[in-house]
Amino acid sequence: MRRLPATRYITPLREGGSMPAVVEGEDQGLYLLKFRGAGQGPKALVAEAICGGLARALGLPVPEIVLMDLDAELARTEGDPEIQDLIKASAGLNLGMDYLPGAINFDPVAEQPDADLCSRIVWFDAFTSNVDRTARNPNMLVWHRQLYLIDHGAALYFHHGWDGDVSQAAKPFALIRDHVLLRWATQLAEVDADLAQRLDGDVIARIVSQVPDDWLQGGDTFGDPATQRAAYVDYLTTRLARRAGFVQEAIDARG
Repeated sequence: MRRLPATRYITPLREGGSMPAVVEGEDQGLYLLKFRGAGQGPKALVAEAICGGLARALGLPVPEIVLMDLDAELARTEGDPEIQDLIKASAGLNLGMDYLPGAINFDPVAEQPDADLCSRIVWFDAFTSNVDRTARNPNMLVWHRQLYLIDHGAALYFHHGWDGDVSQAAKPFALIRDHVLLRWATQLAEVDADLAQRLDGDVIARIVSQVPDDWLQGGDTFGDPATQRAAYVDYLTTRLARRAGFVQEAIDARG
């Protein structure tokens, strides 16, 4: 992931609990900034970074994810005291996502993605235990007629209050039944082997290695950052090796 400072705070996006904002980076690009000081704390940024990297490795469409340094002084341009406090509490390293101007929310009534892409997205969300890709909240955008996956802060929910135990890695993901694309995911068995071979242990380790130390410290953590990264790699590689459970769960949910 590239790292750059946020140089200008533009506007908050008041859709959702994390209260992200549009900011300008040092490269003059626009980014959607996810704050480390928001409700779910740094764990949401860890999930965004890991899931974004996994999606990219799987060939799925996601906006570029970057690390962004936030200066608390940018709070002075925001009139809302609550958002001022959020910016000040998030000073330091945060996560940015390439802002897609003019993108529209995915509408499952108006849009019908092809079965192959739907199957790959459902497989990915079952693998990452993403609870937040429902008809009520698809967390997908359409930009220049291309579907993009966004907002993975609620995925990897096992890591909240986690002690590093990976014994739950093989569990199926029952909530896949609520996935907005499940009805079109008719090729889950066919895409399984291809997706799995893209995520060998080296790929997963490289993705996890990019999570900053800053996000792996604090009250809701165990061990030092290196220990936690090793546990994430262990969990994800175990889940990949035992994927038959979550794949069959998704296939059964379609039925």
